[in-house]
Amino acid sequence: MAPLLSTGFPFERKGASPAPAGGAKEKRVQFAAWDDVNVLAHGLLQLGQGLKEHVDKTRVQVRDIGGKIKGLNRTVVELGKESQKLQQEGEALKARARGLEEREGRILNVSVELREEVQQERRRTAERVTRLEQKVEGLAQGERNGVDAKSTQMMLEAQNKRIDDLMERIRLQQEKLDKQNVRIRTLQTQIQQSRQRVEAPRNDKRSAVMEQSDSPVADTAADCHELFLKGQTASGVYTIQPLNSEPFRVYCEITSAGGWTVIQRRQDGSVDFHQPWEAYEHGFGNLNGEFWLGLEKMHAIAQSGGYILDISMTDWNSDLASLKLPFNLGGPETKYSLQLKKEGPFSPVESALGRDTADGLPFSTYDQDNDRKSDTNCAMNLSGGWWFSRCGQSNLNGRYFQSPPPKQRHQRKQSLFWKSWRGRYYPLRSTSIQIAPAAITEIRQ
Repeated sequence: MAPLLSTGFPFERKGASPAPAGGAKEKRVQFAAWDDVNVLAHGLLQLGQGLKEHVDKTRVQVRDIGGKIKGLNRTVVELGKESQKLQQEGEALKARARGLEEREGRILNVSVELREEVQQERRRTAERVTRLEQKVEGLAQGERNGVDAKSTQMMLEAQNKRIDDLMERIRLQQEKLDKQNVRIRTLQTQIQQSRQRVEAPRNDKRSAVMEQSDSPVADTAADCHELFLKGQTASGVYTIQPLNSEPFRVYCEITSAGGWTVIQRRQDGSVDFHQPWEAYEHGFGNLNGEFWLGLEKMHAIAQSGGYILDISMTDWNSDLASLKLPFNLGGPETKYSLQLKKEGPFSPVESALGRDTADGLPFSTYDQDNDRKSDTNCAMNLSGGWWFSRCGQSNLNGRYFQSPPPKQRHQRKQSLFWKSWRGRYYPLRSTSIQIAPAAITEIRQ
């Protein structure tokens, strides 16, 4: 093996005796051993390589840290811009909310003025009718005294025309009031949503995007009648949003007098109505076919009161029976109790449901037995879910049977029936239940 160094390391060997040369002392020089030199050189080489690797590794780490610092600087700048943008949006929403509140105040003032005008018109009409009655009595007395009957008749016709004109003005004023109420509720919804957007947390970009995508449509009507007042003329499926509720889709029956929100339809037996409580609470079926809208949606629409329940039924001879009654529907804490309200006794057809609802009749299903028959689960015994009292009066959510009905009595009593119209054991052909504000007076043909 070739030596690592061309020259060795000289050193003075201890204990060696000097050799004289010409009278001068001379030191002998010897070299270090090759193994010691190799070990030393190898150690220095490893030390150099280790230092080089450490320097390279440190350089890479410094470069990574620098990149992260640059990325964080960009993120801080972007967050600053986003924060400024969100702050600007918040200020704009606050300004919009203030504008909406001012607009709501103006509309409320207009609504109050319209109501006062209608009341004044009604008072004036009542006074004119009273004066007319007095004139008629006077004219009748005058006729007995020889007054011309023809002039009396002409005066009566003129007064009748004036009364008709006044009634038409009152009707137009009422329509204006209805439209103003719709606008007020729409503005209230807009103000509430604007406040929620202003007060909601905006810590990052993701929350802002979610808030924008999940916000409901501010111009959605509260029910089908509001859609009618906004100009809708065709029946069909629409999206509505009652106050303090999420938007949802309903089937609207639009008539010449207003819009009815359909909550139940049976027509061909395509949907199984023997469903549990959760299904009846949230709804099931097809809005363009057979369906149950859902108890929570019905309560959201009618919770403010002042609504009419319209039930229509047909038999297999195409005869029609219908009833319209004011009602209240309680919330989930009352098991969605139904209370029908009417001045005076219920008619024979209405009695199948109305006479048991004076104090509120809770809804029942086979897994939520809320009926008034202590020893029987009416929903399990009869099928479907309904406002059962003692099982045998009515059930429009039972099993659907095609004509002719089954021969077995226990099967027929599971059908959809209305005892006070066609009897408990007559399966009806079709049913429809819908609701609308009490302002609607037209009976659907």
